[in-house]
Amino acid sequence: MNHQDFLRSLSKETRKKLTQRCDEPGLVHLALHLGLIVGFGLAIYLSLPGWQLLLIPQGIVIVFLFTLLHESVHQTPFRTRWLNNVTARVSGFLIFLPSTWFKYFHFAHHRFTQIPGKDPELATEKPKTMLSFVKHISGIPTWMGHFKTLGKNGMCDCSADFLPKTSEAPIVKEARLLLLAYALILCSVIYTGSAALFWIWIFPALLGQPFLRFYLLAEHGLCPTASNMFENTRTTFTNRIVLFVTWNMSYHTEHHTYPSVPFHKLPNLHEIMQRELIHTESGYKAFMGNYIASLTAK
Repeated sequence: MNHQDFLRSLSKETRKKLTQRCDEPGLVHLALHLGLIVGFGLAIYLSLPGWQLLLIPQGIVIVFLFTLLHESVHQTPFRTRWLNNVTARVSGFLIFLPSTWFKYFHFAHHRFTQIPGKDPELATEKPKTMLSFVKHISGIPTWMGHFKTLGKNGMCDCSADFLPKTSEAPIVKEARLLLLAYALILCSVIYTGSAALFWIWIFPALLGQPFLRFYLLAEHGLCPTASNMFENTRTTFTNRIVLFVTWNMSYHTEHHTYPSVPFHKLPNLHEIMQRELIHTESGYKAFMGNYIASLTAK
């Protein structure tokens, strides 16, 4: 059975239950996620004993706002549309990734998952050597890519194949507003001489990015370039902490098969789909071991 046959096999009632959206689960999850960012940030700002140990956890919860951004562009964390839009924009702001541009990028990825020349995620080759792996995991190419995207968008360079002509105006406007906001923040930091934002936001995000790179590699890494979502995507079994931070996106085959299912319903979809899954992994550590074993020396 391929993913399309699976979807056709679902009853109308099952579809309705799986895709029903509501605000409460998303608001609770959001409050906890933002609560961790604020709590860790406050402890770092106040230099509480052991605050240095919180820099990596703070970075992880910040950079994994990417998974909230990802969900929000699908309009699934909340039933209320403006809540999805606001969380997408705020999440994108905090990780330097414009949400409007990312929406079109990500939707193209869903339409053409693992199809060379069409899936924009494949425009950046996954690491095949140990050196390229280390470079990728460092997160440096990712940050450079984010700022390159902001710069291009701000200069009206919206020529990517996945961007429709009608998207240019909102993408340019968003990029310019973001760049203005970052510039104002930088000027205020220079004027006040305060390093607070560096320690509670920028430096932790740099430390957290490698964890996001590890996580994202497992979604499609080592999967074939095929159109069947059961073949080109992986579900990784993990603990509740990782599931929380990633907004259940470790159920990635489930998400790609039925993107309109809200994050809190993905475990339910997994129960129905689990016998059809082809690529699964017992954990991110196990996947990384397999991935590293596939790398060449040069």
